[in-house]
Amino acid sequence: MQLVLLIRHGLADYKPGRLYGWTPGVHLSAEGRDEAKRLAERLEPVKLNALYCSPLERCCETADAILAGRKLTKQIVEGIGEVKYGSWQGKTFKSLVKTPLWRTVQLVPSQATFPGGESLLAMQTRGVAAVEDIRKKHKTGTVAIVTHADMIKALVAHYLGMHLDLFQRIHVETASVTAIAFAGAFPRLVRLSDTGDYSKLAPPVAPPRPKKKT
Repeated sequence: MQLVLLIRHGLADYKPGRLYGWTPGVHLSAEGRDEAKRLAERLEPVKLNALYCSPLERCCETADAILAGRKLTKQIVEGIGEVKYGSWQGKTFKSLVKTPLWRTVQLVPSQATFPGGESLLAMQTRGVAAVEDIRKKHKTGTVAIVTHADMIKALVAHYLGMHLDLFQRIHVETASVTAIAFAGAFPRLVRLSDTGDYSKLAPPVAPPRPKKKT
């Protein structure tokens, strides 16, 4: 069995109410660093075979917290990066909510393309392709992917067989874990936006073998 952990980065150090996207230099806030530390502690029972990460600083810093004390290095994958918002990047939600495209993003996101950026469908497509490439490299065991809320929502929608137009109904907390188990090609959602105890994700302890009679 494969277990893919989709991890949202911790809280970032930016002013609320603005769409930052791929804006460089957006790091974890003090609260976000605390979130990442607690996340790493909750994940201690889980053996990770590998960890993949969005290129953005807030994801890399969350990944570094998870990897502290582990003999792994993060692998950067651009395909799991944030939505490319184009000219929307850096603008306030207050200004964006007045545009016709905002309604499309909320109600029929599969039809939404950001001016000078990408469509939400293209974001989902590249994200799924990246996850499938990762799955091919790790046939069994657990891999972590540190990424962003909309990417996780789009991936969950895909693997649950939900239309992308429904992905806004999914909510993903900062520093949360969404776990998808794969038995062959068949996905099963076993955690969604989980910020609780992950000890149950630890590999089961094999029972001791009976001693051979002599």
